[in-house]
Amino acid sequence: MFKSFFGCTASPFDRSISTKLLFQSEAHQELIGRMVHVAENRKFALCTGEVGAGKSTAARAVSEQLNPTRHLVLYITDSDLTPRNFYYEVLHQLGIPPRFYRGDAKRQLVKALMDMHESNRIPVIIIDEGHLLGREMLEEIRFLMNFKMDSFSPLSLILMGQPELRATLQTQAYEAIAQRVNVRFHLPAVTQSETAGYVQHHLKVVGVDRAVFTDDALYLIHEYSGGIARKINNLCTSCLLHAFAKSKSLVDDRMVRVVLENELLG
Repeated sequence: MFKSFFGCTASPFDRSISTKLLFQSEAHQELIGRMVHVAENRKFALCTGEVGAGKSTAARAVSEQLNPTRHLVLYITDSDLTPRNFYYEVLHQLGIPPRFYRGDAKRQLVKALMDMHESNRIPVIIIDEGHLLGREMLEEIRFLMNFKMDSFSPLSLILMGQPELRATLQTQAYEAIAQRVNVRFHLPAVTQSETAGYVQHHLKVVGVDRAVFTDDALYLIHEYSGGIARKINNLCTSCLLHAFAKSKSLVDDRMVRVVLENELLG
């Protein structure tokens, strides 16, 4: 396919690329730094960003940076997460068979968290798609961060979601939860120059040192993607496939327009 044509050792815009090789904007670096701080200090973080901006990728980078003998990362993503499903999923990831009733499963988790605390280990619970959580689940999160009359927390919790999650927690109905948030961060889209840097970096890590996209092409890619990493990846991959089909070694703005008109904009 296009990989050998362009001299790539792997697909440059594939999500499977190691987090150590991914391009990180200043905002991504700050988000990762804040998440590591939260994980290491048993805090509660609220991290928001548009779909495809890189929140989940940042969470993956954090999990790879943490000391596995000290931290246990538990990642949960469920568009219909209920308290019962939450307790079941966490217990399963801890290797503990959950009890049938929600109250029993809840007590199991509390005991497991306390046992880890006494063993000087920190469970780091990352809940993705937080904007889809219902009120009952958000209230359960408040319970998790309210151990022993709010005297301490045996876990770190990172709640991630789209911007509406931040708006939800700003309403009076969720003030009790919002007050428990220690760290807040909104991940913005990357800038025009960062989009160019992103594309060039991802080509370089797969062995392509020359320019593959013209400056005008990179400008159009940023305009279409809005600086959202997932959109950049999809468009760049489509452009490389189109260039390969046409036996063109350079992607210019005309090619980007053709791809947008024929493939992505319908």
